Amino acid sequence: MRELTTTCLDAAPPGRRLRPWPRRQSGITLVELIIVMILVGVLVGIGVPSYKSVTTSSRMAGESNSLLGDLQYARAEAIREGEPVTVCVSSTGTSCDAASTSWQEGWIVFTDLNDDQTVDNAGDTVLRVQRAFSGTDTFQSTNTDSAVTFTREGFAFLGAGGSLIIDLHETSGNSYYSRCLEISQAGMMSIQTHSTDPTNCS
Repeated sequence: MRELTTTCLDAAPPGRRLRPWPRRQSGITLVELIIVMILVGVLVGIGVPSYKSVTTSSRMAGESNSLLGDLQYARAEAIREGEPVTVCVSSTGTSCDAASTSWQEGWIVFTDLNDDQTVDNAGDTVLRVQRAFSGTDTFQSTNTDSAVTFTREGFAFLGAGGSLIIDLHETSGNSYYSRCLEISQAGMMSIQTHSTDPTNCS
């Protein structure tokens, strides 16, 4: 007896072809795309302000620390060499801008043998040069001081008073980003923020 086998094709009515199974489509749907775009928008909205805050704080800290570091270097050199060393505002990198209190213009550190806060041709040597800030941050003395001279004993000579505060601000005026470099006649220096010294750093 002949064995009878059937297949799907054999089971189809004569003259009618079976429709193949539909292929599964790859990719994403319009609804999925919209959801992804919404999520990306939310993440960008949260991340961009945070990133700006971090970069602004980092920049302000770097600018204030650069002057603090040069002042500390000047004091150490004055003690080590046993002669006055001055840090002054300088837009040229070679001489002091005696009429300016805008430290964002740049500054220099130099040996000041005759203690006159001026780079004289005879004997004085420029030790360090800081160029002007590239941005729009302001770094201003709260009095008329445009220079600080350290004596051989490490004391700070501040021409206009017993202490010097140099305020660093960014253009928005947000006190959260403010930094204040405070210098005493004893040669002590520190950087304060609005939260640590709201009276002098606003």
